[in-house]
Amino acid sequence: MASTKRFVVPILVVVLGVTWLLNVLEIIPGVDWIWTLGLATVGILAIVVGGVNKLSVVLGPFFLAASICSVLRQTGYLELDLEIPILTILLGVLMLLVQILDLPMPEPFKPDRCP
Repeated sequence: MASTKRFVVPILVVVLGVTWLLNVLEIIPGVDWIWTLGLATVGILAIVVGGVNKLSVVLGPFFLAASICSVLRQTGYLELDLEIPILTILLGVLMLLVQILDLPMPEPFKPDRCP
């Protein structure tokens, strides 16, 4: 896992450049890329930095989906009336998934094991 962390920043820079180019070429105009890429970055970093635990498995995919929904809404392919329920359902499914998989809590949230 540690070896993959070194690729995060370069990949994010490439994604930033590609989305910027798509916007300048008006292939995907009118998208607030700072917001959308911010959501995606939070999702990616939650998974890469946090590892696999109850928090990262919920937050990572949720923020990635929110980023995708944001692009779809801003380009007219998804209405806000649908985006919010879709994200709410996804959040619930992810919360159920971490309970079914019995994933560990992240280290900062584990209770102290003092005698």
